[in-house]
Amino acid sequence: MQSNMHNIAILGAGRVGTALARRALSAGFEVRVATSRPAAENAVMLQIVAPGAIVASAEDAVAASDIIVLALPLSKYRNLKPELLQDKIVVDAMNYWAPTDGTLAEFEGATSSSEVVQRFLKGARLVRSFNHMGYHEIEDSARPDGHAERRAMAVAGDDAQANLIVAAFIDRLGFDPVISGGLASSRLFAGGTPIFGAAMTRIEIQQHLGPLSHNPA
Repeated sequence: MQSNMHNIAILGAGRVGTALARRALSAGFEVRVATSRPAAENAVMLQIVAPGAIVASAEDAVAASDIIVLALPLSKYRNLKPELLQDKIVVDAMNYWAPTDGTLAEFEGATSSSEVVQRFLKGARLVRSFNHMGYHEIEDSARPDGHAERRAMAVAGDDAQANLIVAAFIDRLGFDPVISGGLASSRLFAGGTPIFGAAMTRIEIQQHLGPLSHNPA
């Protein structure tokens, strides 16, 4: 699976964000990391936890990148600027954890958390992925294409082209992408589902996602 996308922005520098930064750097991507703090305040920390990543403001990181990954606490998503992410391919890697986020009524219904985020980020080409794998596994479980133990990563989104671009990114990181369908189908790999936290191959994850799921290769 080929991809012409080379520049990645990660908004958030917690465990998931920095693990993704390190993995993307290892895969040959140029990576920019931004948080809610001024870029200068992140410089020393990123030199230690993600050497090679470029420290940037959110505005500069988004402007220079092909794919933007949201790796901040879900409770902070309204701090994002919808106009900044207009027409951008945005990957939602956030999860709703009531014990840590507090009970948020908007995420307590049947609608997937990514659909809620999409309503706020109008105009963003939102794709759900990276949420069902532990941050340490993003680095430790990556395998080359064709490896017998290569794990699968679910992808969901309403923009078919964005899904394919994110799938190519995932493939290059070392995982088999499996597209489950539209954004609503991200409920199939949310917390509490058999997929969440499980080590599954492409065939195994497709069995749980259902007959409409597919590998875009």
